Amino acid sequence: MSQAESEVESISAVEELLAIEEIKRVFAARLRCMDTKQWHVYPTLHTADVVSETWGGLPTDKQPKTGDTSNQVVGIDKLTAAIRNMLDGDIPLTTAHHAHTPEIVLTSPTTATGIWAMEDMLWWNDGEKELHLHGYGHYHEEYRKEDGRWLISYRTLTRLRVDQDPGFFRFMKAL
Repeated sequence: MSQAESEVESISAVEELLAIEEIKRVFAARLRCMDTKQWHVYPTLHTADVVSETWGGLPTDKQPKTGDTSNQVVGIDKLTAAIRNMLDGDIPLTTAHHAHTPEIVLTSPTTATGIWAMEDMLWWNDGEKELHLHGYGHYHEEYRKEDGRWLISYRTLTRLRVDQDPGFFRFMKAL
């Protein structure tokens, strides 16, 4: 048995359930903050060194980069700026993000992983016409407990399907 497995076994069932519930609340708050544009709260839900690889559905020329790596943002300030610029930039989007059926596993007393079925809907107005994107897939995340709080430390998004109007991303500048 590894040390991490031994540490997880030392957690009581109540402690494990409380940790899972705290992680669910952090995740739910992240989605709410994106949809309601609460950019002052959004960074408080992530670790300082968070890594986000959720941009693969964007056209390549619009994806953020870390060094030469497309589809990646490292650090809470860069992540907050990228998501804010996408959803609340020159042309704001109305969004609705939903996540369901979490599969959360504690990997130690201070780390966990999670997979969430997700659905997102985005709308923006192109002057005379409203354009729409409706996506389905899964968030794959990692969490870390810091100073007594569970925070998101890593995220990637795999999409199963995207229904969108042609030219949906033409409003967007490169992130």
